[in-house]
Amino acid sequence: MTSQIDHLVSIVTTDLVAITRGRPVPSRSLEKSAATGVGWVPANLSLTPFGGIVSENPWGSSGDLRLLPNTSARYATDLTGSPTPFDVVMGDLVELDGSPWGGCTRSLLKDAVDDLKRETGLSVIATFEQEFRLFDCVLPEAHPFSVSALRAADPFPAKLFAALEQAGASPEMVLAEYGENQFEITNGPTDALSAADRAVVIREVTREMARNLGWRASFSPKSAPDAVGNGVHIHFSFVDGGGKPVTYDPARPGGLSANAGAFCAGVLRHLPAITVLTASSVPSFYRLKPHNWSSSYTWLAQQDREASLRICPIVSIGGRDPSRQFNIEYRVADATSNPYLALAAILRAGLEGLKAGLFDPPLFSGDPETLAEGEREKLGLQRLPQTLEDAVQALKADDTVTGWFAPALVETFVGVKSHEIERSRNMTPEDICSLYGKLY
Repeated sequence: MTSQIDHLVSIVTTDLVAITRGRPVPSRSLEKSAATGVGWVPANLSLTPFGGIVSENPWGSSGDLRLLPNTSARYATDLTGSPTPFDVVMGDLVELDGSPWGGCTRSLLKDAVDDLKRETGLSVIATFEQEFRLFDCVLPEAHPFSVSALRAADPFPAKLFAALEQAGASPEMVLAEYGENQFEITNGPTDALSAADRAVVIREVTREMARNLGWRASFSPKSAPDAVGNGVHIHFSFVDGGGKPVTYDPARPGGLSANAGAFCAGVLRHLPAITVLTASSVPSFYRLKPHNWSSSYTWLAQQDREASLRICPIVSIGGRDPSRQFNIEYRVADATSNPYLALAAILRAGLEGLKAGLFDPPLFSGDPETLAEGEREKLGLQRLPQTLEDAVQALKADDTVTGWFAPALVETFVGVKSHEIERSRNMTPEDICSLYGKLY
């Protein structure tokens, strides 16, 4: 960065409603703060996206925590257009003695990564593709995916790419998408924890740059009931202890290695329960519908964008090594979910499949809606929850999934989501989309 201002650095944590909150310290004091962290309150985990704390929660008004910065996960740029640099450091919530706190979503992902490696020898390489829409700006009408759609927002896309690159988020593309004033940001694959860190940074930098132009960038899954949805696509693959890619086996169905197949089977087995952890709001379920280029069934497919798990294509141009590009895309996600919790849930579900030695799910190509119920059952095509309320019930009904987390965390999550359900109960879908569009 070019700025020499002694600015504020935010030590941050992302909570159960996917809002990134934190405490600022002067940049000159960051190393000092790294030793003992800054103060935090357990009840903050019960904050809703609307601003208040759920009245009935397991924390009450007592207790203290420390938000401990991980200075190796610092993301800074002075290219957002703000007077001072954007500068955040990812933090872990710990007890006063430094031991991990069960409500820290970043620590939950670290634990899932460690358990997967300890029990299977596998590590995950991941990345988050994220879509958003620009509001409060007058851009010329343009064709989807077109050069003119990208250039109509100039210089925003190019400056956003530069800021994300400077911050260390490793962007690959900022592209015009299918919907009106809709864009997508892709970034390079990395270890699971860094992938989730980058997802947070991309959301925050994008919103800040739009705000500085007098615009609003919304990652909400639906800006209107009939609008094109904004998804988050979580790509993952595996490497062994030596860093060798082990997701691909050309001799097996879909090219999935035995471990990758068992992992996918575990994800699909627990997908109804983890849906609420990856698509976490009322409008999420306006998007998760058939024929919407979105997920609606527990479904593994090759290169089908209606599937929940999509085996991505292999490019053979130039003799590229297929094992190093082969990956799977989880499509039941959006930015109202916490990226650490979402990826932790995927890893935990996949690990269950590996431990149980599950067989590969059947590959399906077609429209599940055209099949009789018995045919869908034979293929393992189960309809995903269709409302946030149904999704919360599916979570509560799966003892395996709830067993991955501390009971107080599950209670808090259910409490926050129940509050969202009640807040939205008497609202129209249009008003719900408008509300969440402003919150996210």
